[in-house]
Amino acid sequence: MDIEWLKPGVFLGSMAFALMGVLMFWVCFIIVDKLTPYDLWGEIVEKKNVALAIVVGSMCLAIGQIVAAAVHG
Repeated sequence: MDIEWLKPGVFLGSMAFALMGVLMFWVCFIIVDKLTPYDLWGEIVEKKNVALAIVVGSMCLAIGQIVAAAVHG
């Protein structure tokens, strides 16, 4: 059984790519939030807009998949 992932270089590289992926996801979400005509967070949390929550959740999954594919290469 090889524990390649436990080596410091591999572990730090994985952490760097994970951080980069989360940062890219956050930036993409902010861009989408700015492109919409209303405040996404306010609509979902304060007004309890379930339909918008489903759309935003689907968008988050899609952006996450794209970012993961881009980071993974």
